[in-house]
Amino acid sequence: MEEPDPRPRVVTRGGEVFVVGNRCTTCRYPTASTTPRCPVCGNPLEVTEFGPEGEVFASTRLHIAVPGYTPPISVAYLVLDDGPRVLVHTSEDLIPVGSRARLVAVTDRGNPLACAVHTGVGE
Repeated sequence: MEEPDPRPRVVTRGGEVFVVGNRCTTCRYPTASTTPRCPVCGNPLEVTEFGPEGEVFASTRLHIAVPGYTPPISVAYLVLDDGPRVLVHTSEDLIPVGSRARLVAVTDRGNPLACAVHTGVGE
């Protein structure tokens, strides 16, 4: 039996990248998973799209070998605006926690790719 792909499903529309997920019809909890019911209240979910921007929750650069990838690899957890937290690959070495980032593409391996949003304020 094949294991389900744990990565968020990503779509590109009009040059913008979005994560396809679900939102609870009752409590409005967002999730990127494909569960049939809300993990918080158990009510039905509706399919929706999240993104393309959010805030970096955590970020790291891996210098160890990961099967199928050549180090170093930069990843971050991105809390999408009004959406779920998703693991993304990043185009920078490290995006600081609390920074704004934007989904920009899908890697050739199917991973969401994000880059820092430069606001010009305090930079």
